[in-house]
Amino acid sequence: MIHRRQFLQSSSLAFLAPSIWTQANQTILPPSIKPISLEERRQRIAKAQRLLVKNKLRALILDAGTSMEYFTGVKWYPSERSLLAIIPDKGELSFICPAFEEDRFREINMLSQQVRTWEEHENPFAMTIELLKDHGIRSGKLAIEERTRFFIFDGLRKAGMSFQLVSGDSISIPCRMIKSPTEIALMQRANDITVEAIKAGMASLKEGMTPADVSAKIAQVHRSQGAVHDFALVNMGVATSFPHGSNKPQILKQGDVVLMDVGCVVGGYSSDITRTIVFGQANDQQKRIWHLEKKSQAAGFAAAQLGHPCEEVDYASRKVLEDAGFGPGYRLPGLPHRTGHGIGMNGHEWGNMVKGNKDPLQVGMCFSIEPTIAIPGEFGIRLEDCVYMTQDGPRWFSQPSPFIDVPF
Repeated sequence: MIHRRQFLQSSSLAFLAPSIWTQANQTILPPSIKPISLEERRQRIAKAQRLLVKNKLRALILDAGTSMEYFTGVKWYPSERSLLAIIPDKGELSFICPAFEEDRFREINMLSQQVRTWEEHENPFAMTIELLKDHGIRSGKLAIEERTRFFIFDGLRKAGMSFQLVSGDSISIPCRMIKSPTEIALMQRANDITVEAIKAGMASLKEGMTPADVSAKIAQVHRSQGAVHDFALVNMGVATSFPHGSNKPQILKQGDVVLMDVGCVVGGYSSDITRTIVFGQANDQQKRIWHLEKKSQAAGFAAAQLGHPCEEVDYASRKVLEDAGFGPGYRLPGLPHRTGHGIGMNGHEWGNMVKGNKDPLQVGMCFSIEPTIAIPGEFGIRLEDCVYMTQDGPRWFSQPSPFIDVPF
């Protein structure tokens, strides 16, 4: 969990910049790639309002976090002093803001002048209900975004006895899951930078290195390219058989499998790429499993067709492995997790490629295809690339690895 001081240090520009985008985010983008515009945010709010009406909901209430940033451009530390955004089924976006933060908030709030402030002794949740009533919303269902903290939910429930509080998933998910061309361009930039970072990490490999040594190199390249470094999970040897690594010490030696799962953020949007190689000469078993993994990933990509259920991607990738004697299901040795996850502003979002997800694939959906093969006590292989759905089917953000010794 990130501590407040760390957050403030990393986000101070976002708090103080005179626009919804930090100066850093504006300068890292090449001229051909644009940040999310105010007009696109207005379109997002308009779509949310159409969904509110369709679902017979009176308003969507957002806590500080990714969805607030998505709809309003406001990036705010989620402290105990609540800052809330209210999107009504019709009318203008409004905010509930701590009074002593008003000046700072107005510097970064570019969408609405409807800001109601609360003093330290006042109840922001009662104020939220009063704001709704002042706008003619006196009863009905209020949609609460999924990451809203419980004390906010509970405060709204107690203050608004005439309202029913329900999940806001029917609003936020359809909006955020379908990416615009601008969002996809930002994600493409993030992926391009991560490709270069992984290349640098692999070029730095030397016997005796630790995962931390390699991660530091990757982070350096992310930052040098203007991205926000998100993560660099590096595992070596037996630790690669753990999908998210091992806490045991790892020292690189000849013949080790090396797995690098890496991501950065550009303009608020994420990348996620995994490459697996062998340091030195690969043996026959390592080559066999690597090529099976590549075949499984390709099968998942081929199954990603518009209108088809998301679960078919998982089924196709997993079938390749089960036909080769792995699994079945999540059993090891084999693929112990879903084949892919949605991605966007968060590294993991809705739109998982997993058994039981009957949602049809649509233009604008973005997700990973990463059918790990884990062999306990030996090694693991994961090849992960993300795709976005177009009218012509899926397209890779990063091209799949061609050979075990040619990661890109």
